[in-house]
Amino acid sequence: MYKKLGLWAVIAICQIVSVQRTQAQSARNVILVIADDLGSDFCGFSAYHLDTVKMPNVRRLLARGVHFENLWSNPLCSPTTGELTIPRILKRSNANIGTANIGKWHLQAATPKTNWKFPNAMGYDLFAGNFVGTLPNYSSYMHVINGVGATSTNYATTEQVNEAAAWVKTQKDKPFFLWLAFNAPHTPYHLPPAGLHSYTSLTGTAADITANKVLYFKAMVEAMDHELGRLFDTLQKYNLWDNTDIIFIGDNGDDPAVAQSGSAKGSVYNDGVSVPMIISGPTVVAPNRSTTAIVNTQDLFATILELMKVSNWTTQISASKPVDSKSLMPIIKNQSNKVRDWTFTEVFKFTPTTGDGKAMRDSDYKLLDFDNGTQKFYNLTLDPQEAKDLLPGTLSATDKQHY
Repeated sequence: MYKKLGLWAVIAICQIVSVQRTQAQSARNVILVIADDLGSDFCGFSAYHLDTVKMPNVRRLLARGVHFENLWSNPLCSPTTGELTIPRILKRSNANIGTANIGKWHLQAATPKTNWKFPNAMGYDLFAGNFVGTLPNYSSYMHVINGVGATSTNYATTEQVNEAAAWVKTQKDKPFFLWLAFNAPHTPYHLPPAGLHSYTSLTGTAADITANKVLYFKAMVEAMDHELGRLFDTLQKYNLWDNTDIIFIGDNGDDPAVAQSGSAKGSVYNDGVSVPMIISGPTVVAPNRSTTAIVNTQDLFATILELMKVSNWTTQISASKPVDSKSLMPIIKNQSNKVRDWTFTEVFKFTPTTGDGKAMRDSDYKLLDFDNGTQKFYNLTLDPQEAKDLLPGTLSATDKQHY
């Protein structure tokens, strides 16, 4: 009898553990992946692409996701540190949520070394990455883990995925938020390790890189995609894939060195601010679709929190602080194709340039208002490449309604 009771006790304990794991895994995980200096024009899944790069793993997200055709970002990295962060709000909601930031941290300078603790102070259990806007060398750089730095000679893109994959394994029994901020394909252009890309004829010499910047850029994107696939495989191996929403975006347009038109990163023209975004995972209703909804990268703040079931996040923000973020959940859940009527972006540099200014668009039209006093106005529906400024001509009645 005691043996039988012991057996039933074991079975009961196993059932309790199983239920606890199921409950822990029922909470959504979210991974935000940012590609540095990747605009929409090199993404073959975008309606606005001019050229394309092989990204089979990013494309894996399309089948269970929604592709946002009209996402705007800021034209350049724009650090902000005086705001309440996503991981801090997550921790307030559920102290058990795991949080990690792996890769590029461009919110503080690399010196003094006390800055290396800022990611942890902002709510991340783990920070593993670098504090520079541009890695001087992808195979030799200062690598910081929770405030402690050492020189790493591992290929940066590979190292970032190694750390991400290792971390998600430790989170498999609780919800987590991972921000994976690649340095790639930001300059310096270089030849990634063999096996990570298909450009086997590239030599990697300085002269060859100078002569073939676009090919090296593409090789770096392919390497990023290849390594991202290893992270996806890890999620599947540990039964996390079906419970993880993944957001893939670019942070701004392509670098001018590889841009395919007259504008690029740093510009308020579309090629500077139009970036790819796919939101993919179990929360998406009616996946494998695209939306032309007007959205902004600022909308990720509200969206990520709501993907992670933090519905009361607005109550945690001071009434004195305006909230620019709009949740994309109505689009993700296929309840609406609109969350905002317009979007806005701007660029300003320490040393002012003629390109500094602001841009605003609605569903069809876009106004550029430069700091030097000039303006330009485009019908993006008819002219997505912004080839015809409407202001020198006669505006139609419809044009005037949007101007």
